[in-house]
Amino acid sequence: MAIGVWISLFAYFAVMIAIGIYAMRKATSSSEDYMLGGRGLSPKVAALSAGASDMSGWLLLGLPGALFVSGLASAWIGIGLFVGAFINWTLVAPRLREQTVHYGNAITIPSFLANRFPTQALSLRTVSAIVIVIFFAVYTASGLVAGGKLFESAFSGIFNFAGLSDYGVGIVITLGVVLAYTVVGGFLAVSMTDFVQGCIMMFALIIMPAVVLFGEGGGGFAQASETLNSVDPTLLSWTEGLTLIGWLSAVTWGLGYFGQPHIIVRFMAIRTLKEVPIARNIGMGWMAVSLIGAISLGVFGRAYAIRNGMDVEDPETIFIILADLLFHPLITGFLYAALLAAVMSTISSQLLVSSSSLTEDFYRLFLRKEATDKECVNVGRVCVVLVGLVAAVIASDPDSQVLALVSNAWAGFGAAFGPLIILSLMWSRTNGAGAIAGMVVGAATVMIWISLDWNSEFLGGPGVYEIIPGFILAMIAIIGVSLATNDAGEYQHITR
Repeated sequence: MAIGVWISLFAYFAVMIAIGIYAMRKATSSSEDYMLGGRGLSPKVAALSAGASDMSGWLLLGLPGALFVSGLASAWIGIGLFVGAFINWTLVAPRLREQTVHYGNAITIPSFLANRFPTQALSLRTVSAIVIVIFFAVYTASGLVAGGKLFESAFSGIFNFAGLSDYGVGIVITLGVVLAYTVVGGFLAVSMTDFVQGCIMMFALIIMPAVVLFGEGGGGFAQASETLNSVDPTLLSWTEGLTLIGWLSAVTWGLGYFGQPHIIVRFMAIRTLKEVPIARNIGMGWMAVSLIGAISLGVFGRAYAIRNGMDVEDPETIFIILADLLFHPLITGFLYAALLAAVMSTISSQLLVSSSSLTEDFYRLFLRKEATDKECVNVGRVCVVLVGLVAAVIASDPDSQVLALVSNAWAGFGAAFGPLIILSLMWSRTNGAGAIAGMVVGAATVMIWISLDWNSEFLGGPGVYEIIPGFILAMIAIIGVSLATNDAGEYQHITR
């Protein structure tokens, strides 16, 4: 492995840890500081933090891999996500920022739901904490799988002298660096590193497709199109060969945004309500550039591989293969850092949300109601490590697919929390009984759908993405149970 790659990687690791140390000195004195950054995020940091924590390793591995295999038909996933993110920023962000302060200054999603529906406060905090920890363990594992794949593909055989697996070492290093800055610096460290990582990811997704298209062996748009058409004309079609169910399963990824705790918690942390639209514009611009880059990488990376006789065994590693093949070692190291940035930004956010839920909605609620802020910060740090270790065990299988793990966890959160967040913010008649019903029905539907393998095959036909039935049934459960039970007057009108 060229020394230039290691220089870039170690420089990246050093910057991340330095940010963690800076954040530790600035914002870890209280639970609100450690878990929500004192609600002091600037628009640009909040926007890129939400984007980077959203676009995990799947942006540079899973999505390009899907495009590499099936062509532009898989781009509907990105389109659905973009639309969903825009609606989330427009409808949910301002209301959540305002109402989490109004309802008892809640600093976690479970505590907001408990304050919003006091008649079911204990049940909501308990159930939501369980859902968060279960699905985030799987979601975090997907990021560790991406880190393992990077080391397995890029550093093949380098650790054999010690009898170690490259994949296993990748998991350990990825998790170790994330834990280092997350444990010491909390939410502010995670958000600041997300901002830096978001910039790195975007630059990488501009550089890589440009070199693949116009560098040596590329041939430009015309040559790439000709190459792809000669292999399979459907690769450049948005619709050919795509069924209605397949299209719905792709675009409905956007429904998941409303229920992702690690994303919507950024809305709660924005400095002021007036700065939400600014953050939205920055975040959507970043997302548009990044998604176009990832889609281009998958499609035109396939053309490059065909033209140059490359054998790509795992399509999800096309970014890694091209980074090693086309660039100077220093730039290759930067591109590897971009992949790690995508992975680590999401892992750190997920670990922190899981930790805050375990601390505020379990430890402080059931074990130590009189716990001090300092004690809760320390317990939160321990929980970060514990959830990370569980995720590492789940990720230990090197045959795991990044996109598959992400899709399952994304659907679980989207169905369990999405309808509930929307209705709790926008429908005053929603009550505690309906909230519990919706959360349980949404999470259970997703888990049953996955266990029955209906997401890959449904009634003898093509699979239906589990977020569709989960989201619909959860919405019906909330509305139906709320209307069938008494209105407890839990909604509080906000006077401005």
